Amino acid sequence: MELSTGRPADDSIDRRGLLKCMAWVGTGLVWTVSGGLPSARLLGQEDGESRARSFTFVQISDSHIGFAKPPNTDVVGTLKAAVDRINALPEPPEFVLHTGDLTHLAKPNEFDTVAQILAGVKAGRVLYVPGEHDFDGENNRLYLERFGKGTRGTGWYSFDHGGVHFVGLVNAANATTGGPASGMGQLGAEQLGWLAKDLGGLAASTPIVVFAHVPLWTVHAKWGWGTEDAAQALDLLKRFGSVTVLNGHIHQVLQKVEGRIAFHTARSTAFPQNEPGKGTPGPVRDVPAGRLRGLLGVTTVKYVERGGPLAVADPTLG
Repeated sequence: MELSTGRPADDSIDRRGLLKCMAWVGTGLVWTVSGGLPSARLLGQEDGESRARSFTFVQISDSHIGFAKPPNTDVVGTLKAAVDRINALPEPPEFVLHTGDLTHLAKPNEFDTVAQILAGVKAGRVLYVPGEHDFDGENNRLYLERFGKGTRGTGWYSFDHGGVHFVGLVNAANATTGGPASGMGQLGAEQLGWLAKDLGGLAASTPIVVFAHVPLWTVHAKWGWGTEDAAQALDLLKRFGSVTVLNGHIHQVLQKVEGRIAFHTARSTAFPQNEPGKGTPGPVRDVPAGRLRGLLGVTTVKYVERGGPLAVADPTLG
């Protein structure tokens, strides 16, 4: 499959590239990204590299606990379904990454509900970055108290696992929801300075996984679906041989490869949003009865040593 890497004049993904990406969604394929080039195999199909030492982790995103409108008046139920989907995986994940918008209104009871549900995940631990809906009137104090202990600034941090360096970034502080005037995400000078130091001592052969809420590539600028200073972060990452960037925010699966950096956005566990530039941003209200869970899902990622390929799959809750 050939993924679009160019952008039309309005900074949106071109429709031909979008349709090519969306045509693969839900077909039971595992994407392997090695050296910046994607390939696919059927779920369950093994290759020689899969017998090497490996580990699996899961990404979930955009739970929006507190949301109670069409098409989903039971976001607690669909988050629990996501947990059940994770717990049913044949290979238990080492950990789960939640890429933001845990809550819808950043209320204490919403954060409590998220913590209670995700306590049932059969994984070593759950790690988080905040989305714009997790910022309260006190610069996301409630999020930091519950989920950001040991992090820096508004919640950024890094860790190492199994030979891979993971970086959790916060690019949602200046993002807003709504219509065409929505703001782009932003990392800011302080976080970019920290990122330069964090990556500075790593060998170029180190596999890197970056996870943040808002995409680090411009999906659709008019809707704020991008990060305005992402180029500075990507410039720091381009020397590495294998970089995977995981995001949420847009509630749908889109993929893109630029050089040796592979970008992947995840489905929501709460509700779908429109395709970039089609209609308006926000929940798709007219989802047919019985179809909702087929538009929600989780993302599983498998790392295999010997060059660090990452296999990415997107099972739905349907």
